[in-house]
Amino acid sequence: MTIRVLIADDQEMVRTGFRMIIDSQPDMQVVGEAADGAAAVAQARRLRPDVCLFDIRMPRMDGLAATRLLAGPDVAEPLRVVIVTTFDMDEYVYGALRGGAVGFLLKDSGPALLVEAVRAAANGEALVSPSVTVRLLEHLAVPPAEPRPVRDGLTERELDVVRLVARGRTNDEIARELFVSLSTVKTHLSSVQRKLDARNRTEIAVWAWESGLMR
Repeated sequence: MTIRVLIADDQEMVRTGFRMIIDSQPDMQVVGEAADGAAAVAQARRLRPDVCLFDIRMPRMDGLAATRLLAGPDVAEPLRVVIVTTFDMDEYVYGALRGGAVGFLLKDSGPALLVEAVRAAANGEALVSPSVTVRLLEHLAVPPAEPRPVRDGLTERELDVVRLVARGRTNDEIARELFVSLSTVKTHLSSVQRKLDARNRTEIAVWAWESGLMR
């Protein structure tokens, strides 16, 4: 299956570079480009790509607003958005993830990580630049006013999986660390998503930090 990708960035050189990287992969294809957020939203709704790569600072509408329109909590059929930006600012990262983005990369992360992020998003997983993952979640998670149980109906094994998700581990890494099969990890994640009413692993990770589970 070919992963269809939409690129939105106000710099033509960046779009060209991303296109070259994506189109060089045998299982990926760039199906559209946009130079501003409003055009990105219009194209995304028309083309329904598998993955959208959005910059944050764009004319007419920024990438965070575009992400909320395409992947936010109120969107019935959310698209998978990965933010790729120059700006390593906590409020941007947190805003992107809370707005429904399934990944956040810095533009200097390199081609390999960009390709990995696209594949992860297409598979329903999330990838955040290693340089910001734990720092972001540790610093921006709001601790509960009073200590409260963090289980929310989760089993001990499910909590183990949640902790590893919150540390940015992939399904394969979780399986290796817990000595279980990949299918078992996916079963646990499906159960966790249902119990937490979380749409993706990013929301699971945010819950883990905000609930105090990671302290």
